[in-house]
Amino acid sequence: MQALYQLDVQGSDLLPRLMGDFFFEEERDEQTRTLAWEWTNGTWAKAAECDDIIGGSTIRWQFSRLSPVDRSILRLAVYQLKHCPDIPPKVVINEAIELAKKYSTEKSGPFVNGVLDAVLRKLRTEDPNAQDQ
Repeated sequence: MQALYQLDVQGSDLLPRLMGDFFFEEERDEQTRTLAWEWTNGTWAKAAECDDIIGGSTIRWQFSRLSPVDRSILRLAVYQLKHCPDIPPKVVINEAIELAKKYSTEKSGPFVNGVLDAVLRKLRTEDPNAQDQ
């Protein structure tokens, strides 16, 4: 989430440096670092798709009004819900809520929960064979 936030704020030019600097400074375990890189790179590559899904799932809230932190949390979670079938949706949503509680405002946890519940319903409607929560 922190890497996605940096990309959102500083731009795509930062992407090559993330693997070389940020992930090595923040995480010593190679397996965790590799997974974080895959999720970051995948989420950033699919950011427009994730943004469309998020925008279609927010009620009375414009996507452009989301804070960069909430936007990064939601993008990562939507990417994982849509492209990481090995992660149970309940785990994705719970982790996103915890990130929102830790890094964003008091109201972000419930907001993220509501948006991701709507996203999950939409994804299941589009693909009835989607994994159960």
